[in-house]
Amino acid sequence: MLVSLDVVMNYALQIIIGIVIFYVGRKIARLMTDVVIKGLNKTPNFDKTLGKFLSSVIYGILLVVVALAALSQMGIQTTSFIALLGAIGLAIGLAFKDTLSNISSGIMIILFQPIKIDEFVEVAGVAGIVEEINIFHTFMKTPDNKMIILGNASIINGNIINYSRKATRRVDLVFSISYNDNIKLAKESILEIANADARVLQEPDVPFVAVKELADSSINLVVRIWVKSEDYWDVNFDTIENVKLKFDEAGITIPFPQVEMNTKGH
Repeated sequence: MLVSLDVVMNYALQIIIGIVIFYVGRKIARLMTDVVIKGLNKTPNFDKTLGKFLSSVIYGILLVVVALAALSQMGIQTTSFIALLGAIGLAIGLAFKDTLSNISSGIMIILFQPIKIDEFVEVAGVAGIVEEINIFHTFMKTPDNKMIILGNASIINGNIINYSRKATRRVDLVFSISYNDNIKLAKESILEIANADARVLQEPDVPFVAVKELADSSINLVVRIWVKSEDYWDVNFDTIENVKLKFDEAGITIPFPQVEMNTKGH
């Protein structure tokens, strides 16, 4: 049975129109994607990493729609294709569950910014400076210059301690003195050191020294001073050293732990 020329021509026309739909639709998809991303890039604090990811996702979705429209124009039933795509999507989702979790977590980190580049943070049990955040991983550098690569899901699913987000931090220290030492002199010596340090702030509170506890072999003094976040460790180390030198000068002793042993027989 011969196929009529009209049928062939009609089917050929459908194929040509389908190809044109795909070609033009692909151009439109790219144009629409670029317009959306350009609009998002004008948003304050919009992350370029997220922009690249969204660009790929939006373009991919639009391209699938264009392809289905082109196939439909060619007379091909797309219902089976849609079902197949759904099945493939489910299989990919199950196979790459952890990867997809990292991607969604990466988007959350980029959008809500609980951590940022150059901030010192503690996440997933490790501490360091954030050097890079991408869709899958966060790269951190430890104080001793080790590189740590964390899956974004481990960051979002755990506690996040951001040491850099606030402009000021409080330095908390404890110094021990002997029961024979003058408490008032020890407190005055510590306050003198704190107030003489230009990095120590008077707000949100002035330097504070008080007796924390009467321990077994010492009187423990608690010290609280406020500093800028970037000065935290320098002030911490300098204060410890200067207090020791000041105590030596004033004759104030820092006692060793003492244990009494009874060697007498029963």
